[in-house]
Amino acid sequence: MTPEQKHPPIKRMYHHAESGFEKLTSFATMILGNSITFLIALCLVLFWWMNNLTNHPNIHEIIGDIIFGSTFLCLFIIQKSFNRFSAGLHLKINELVAASENARNAVMNADVKSELEIIELAKEYIDLAAQMAEENEPKAE
Repeated sequence: MTPEQKHPPIKRMYHHAESGFEKLTSFATMILGNSITFLIALCLVLFWWMNNLTNHPNIHEIIGDIIFGSTFLCLFIIQKSFNRFSAGLHLKINELVAASENARNAVMNADVKSELEIIELAKEYIDLAAQMAEENEPKAE
């Protein structure tokens, strides 16, 4: 079987697109959770507020702008918090996997694996759980 028959062009295109999207999301997550990015966004929002506060004739538009700007800044704060939480969680899980003699090291650093690799690992664990359920099922007499 040739490589062309094994992986049709559409499947290869999908794999490349998926791989590119994963890289883009990783990059965006890293950038949005960066403190420098937050400071740039804060300066942008403050500049926007200073320019718009003098141009708005009514209080409703001013309040709307303040809420919109605050919500925009919260995006960066939440992303930074999530990145920190996620990194800590991955460290703890890696430590548990490394400390267990029976654990498979294939799940180490799952945060850097592609979505396809994670799906394949998950399938293996689903099969393992099904096998264990069958073994632990009470025997009918």
